[in-house]
Order: sequence, then structure tokens, then C-alpha cells
Amino acid sequence: MGKRIIVAGGAGFIGSHLCDTLVKEGHSVACIDNLITGDKKNIDHLMGSEKFDYIEADVSSSGLVEMIRGKYQHVDEIYDMASPASPVDYVMYPIETLMVGSFGAKNLLDLALGYGARILMASTSEVYGDPLEHPQKEEYWGNVNPVGVRSCYDESKRFMEAISSAYIRKHGLKVRIARIFNTYGPRMRLNDGRVVPNFMSQALNDKDITIYGDGLQTRSFCYVSDLVDGLMRLMASDVNTPVNLGNPDEKSMLDFANNIIKLLGSKSRIVHLELPPDDPQRRRPDITKAKNRLGWEPKVTFEQGMMRTAEYFKKSR
Repeated sequence: MGKRIIVAGGAGFIGSHLCDTLVKEGHSVACIDNLITGDKKNIDHLMGSEKFDYIEADVSSSGLVEMIRGKYQHVDEIYDMASPASPVDYVMYPIETLMVGSFGAKNLLDLALGYGARILMASTSEVYGDPLEHPQKEEYWGNVNPVGVRSCYDESKRFMEAISSAYIRKHGLKVRIARIFNTYGPRMRLNDGRVVPNFMSQALNDKDITIYGDGLQTRSFCYVSDLVDGLMRLMASDVNTPVNLGNPDEKSMLDFANNIIKLLGSKSRIVHLELPPDDPQRRRPDITKAKNRLGWEPKVTFEQGMMRTAEYFKKSR
């Protein structure tokens, strides 16, 4: 028998891929999304399935718990993937970003508590801020500007981790916390401001690839199918402390741009713009805990993942 699983933010980039996999495994999935940054096109192919429900709602709303409790008699698992997750979104929706990481997180934790369900909270590598430790281990407390332009996202996720830990200690709730590092793949929005769609769109159109600063800042990119596998392994585990999920293959922005140009046979040139405030200089996960406790590590190579993503963006154009 499959489980009844709620995916909050299920019409988003990562959330929709998670919905796909859960439905394929025979589970009944309820996707909750208010479509601020999600897109119904990401889940259109699931709409006809008897294993899939879509609920257009804001997880931060005061009536969410009662509405879901009135709809489903039981729920086994909840994935909280709901939040804007790119710098463009932070500028446009700073209050909403803070609300979903606080009120939204509490609503979903209360829902899990009422059902006796497991819940996975999607946190982020942004809780480490501009890290002074490299690579970043889960024990590192971070270096975050609490009032900077990125703080609405960083602090909402840090609060989410704090309230989740309080529910574990006070109620014994089975909470899993995933610190997600840069993830890429099909269904990313071309205009979402993150480096992969930016570089990919520019390279496919032979436009200048814009790098902020000197391009020596680094990121580590994980393909979305690997991440979904990690999320599901974490949900099934007994680990109730944060776990890094990401690919430790670290690349500078300059190397990344040159790789994209080469992979796509693009005529793009690289141009440099001013570095935005609070942009992290280095980012690479230490995934020792995920390897040891979950038996997880990424399998999709950079070249494989980028070509799959490029095919998606070509069709999207």
C-alpha cells in the first residue's frame, strides 16, 4: 500500500520532481502551492492521475491546518519544499519568504503533529551565509548578515531549523532537516536569476555571459534527480539533525561559464559585472554525514546533467 504524502511547494522546480518520483512509486501525493514562484505546467502531466491532488493554497495562511485536516483522514509524510529560492524572488517577495519559513513552517509542523506524520523540512546551504569554514559541515554555525538583502531567505530557513528542533525536543516529532546546496535541472525558470538558467539562457542565445565580480567565487552543483533521491533517503532515515545534500564537485563561476560555452558550442563572450552584496565567496558541502547515515552521494556527472538541462531550455525557448 502506498503512503499519503503532502508536498508543499510541489509545483516548484524541486518539488515537482519529487512529486513525480513519489507518484511513480505508487504513493498518493497532495501538492500544495500558491504559485508565487511555482508553475502549474510543472505538474500538468500529473493532473489526470488518481494518485495526485493539487491544492492551490498558501501554507502560511491561518486556515491551512483545518482545511487539510478536513480533506484527508490520514497523512503519512509531509515534505516542506515551499519557499521562493532565488535572489530575484527575495527582492520581489521578501515578506512572503519570511512568512513561509516561519508561519508556513509552523503550520506544516502542526499538521504533522496532528497526523502523527513524519516531516522533512527543506533548509538550505544559505544558513551558512558567506562561510568562513570550507567545506561546510553540518556543525558549522555560519556567517550570516541578519539584515542584508539575502536575510529574508537566510533567516527564514534558520528559523525553520530552530522551530523544527523545538518540535523534536518538545513533542518528539519525527522531523528531518535537509540543507540543500545548489541544485539544477529541467523546470528551472529561465528568469529566476540563479546561475544555471542565467548562463544556460545566455549561452544558448550566443549572448554575453555575465559573471559578477572576478568569477573566482565557487558553487557546487547537484542534479535534481540526485537531490530527490537524497531527500527520500533522509525522510526514511532516523536522522533528526540537519544533513547536507549537494554535490561536492566545486567549480568557480569562471570555470563554470567556460564549461557551458564549450558544452553548448556557444559563441558567447564572458563579461564581468559588479558583485552583489553578501554574495557568498565559496560554497561546497561536506557530505560525509549523508554518505555514512543515508548511503547517499550524487551519481549524475556535471556533463550529463548540463546536457539534460540544456535540452530542456532549448525546448522552453
